[in-house]
Amino acid sequence: MKQDSTIPGLFGAIWGFCGAVMLISYAVWRLAPLAMDTFNYSLSMLQWTALTVNVVFMAYSEGYKGFQQAFAPRVAARSLYLSKNPSFLRVSLAPLFVIGYFDATRHRMIISYLLTSMIIVLVVLTRMVDQPWRGIIDAGVVVGLVWGLVSMLYFMLLAFGEKEFSYSPEIPHAATNT
Repeated sequence: MKQDSTIPGLFGAIWGFCGAVMLISYAVWRLAPLAMDTFNYSLSMLQWTALTVNVVFMAYSEGYKGFQQAFAPRVAARSLYLSKNPSFLRVSLAPLFVIGYFDATRHRMIISYLLTSMIIVLVVLTRMVDQPWRGIIDAGVVVGLVWGLVSMLYFMLLAFGEKEFSYSPEIPHAATNT
């Protein structure tokens, strides 16, 4: 008799998606006050220009290119895959699974770990910057992250609401049978 994987799979998909959303939401929650604090300063024309350019750049590069075109559809695809192929490890560590830290192609895992390392370095470096410049940087990051959260919700609705979802979960061949 085949064990029903619907409940563990659905739980894993929800846990993975919510965990990824919580991680990004926490960053927004931490950075938004710093970004808003920027407006307590009398900004120069250079700073207003930097703020505008940074917000537009981050909306495009982080929000659109990074999240909407890559991260959000992959998280949705990996969540959908997890819902149909649960294992104890995948469900237990679902946020890490949907982000692509394990049971992913070698290329995906390298990119995931490198990107995470780069983000950590950028966070440390940004903490060394004084206001209002730090807030100018953080404003762009917040815009990109919020775009990402909306994109993630959109792609999850597509993944679980449509008959076909054409994005790859980037699962290595060996992991497909576990």
